[in-house]
Amino acid sequence: MATIAYPPAKCCTVGVKHEGTPTGQDIKVGKYDAYLAVPESSKVHKDAGILFIPDVICIWQNSKLMADQYAANGYLCLIIDVFNGDPLSLNRSDDFDFIAWLTKGSTGDNPHTAEHVDPIVKEAIKYLTEEKGIKKLGAVGYCFGAKYVARHYPSIQVGFMAHPSFVDEDEFRAFKAPLSIAAAETDAIFPTDKRHRAEVILAEKGHPYQINLYSQVVHGFSVRCDLSNKVEKYAREQAFLQAVTWFDTWLI
Repeated sequence: MATIAYPPAKCCTVGVKHEGTPTGQDIKVGKYDAYLAVPESSKVHKDAGILFIPDVICIWQNSKLMADQYAANGYLCLIIDVFNGDPLSLNRSDDFDFIAWLTKGSTGDNPHTAEHVDPIVKEAIKYLTEEKGIKKLGAVGYCFGAKYVARHYPSIQVGFMAHPSFVDEDEFRAFKAPLSIAAAETDAIFPTDKRHRAEVILAEKGHPYQINLYSQVVHGFSVRCDLSNKVEKYAREQAFLQAVTWFDTWLI
């Protein structure tokens, strides 16, 4: 079965909306939109929580359902709008100027670069630790969000990334904590050479790490895959299980 290699601007938004009814709450964290999924009291991992740093579609059907799944596994889970009200819609046209959006935003004055995203992530961390009493904080970063898992050690104590985007070598080195990565076989943003380089860096650091490679899937599979496709569904479900098992082992 062949996989399709999309250009980076396309692969960040192509995908399928999943069915289901989110059960969490749409809230505000400071001035930013957020979504909070709370576990049942009988299943909660006390003092442990997960910050969900999303892909460019941000807080939407699929990410909400995933946050609910983390809550069902005992973790308070918060998604934060790291795009300050300027996420992308699903399945953008091929000629969409992704770099212009990234550097300037849709309005030209709302960039989505590190100097603008980092304060939003810090606001979310503050909310979880100070208002929700989280003492053991893990984070998941999907696509775009992976970079900001790496950038916020030691506030983030355990990390998981799926098909990471734009994480540089120094950021991998700076994350001095357990880190798990779910990678796609076909990924123009995290290709084989970058994945192998990440392996070398993580091994050199000496902290627990894991990199799982999922065959016959592309960038974005863990969030936006076609669940009617057996291969894609399997990869998505296993990547989620990979994350939960990682947190169950290293966070609680």
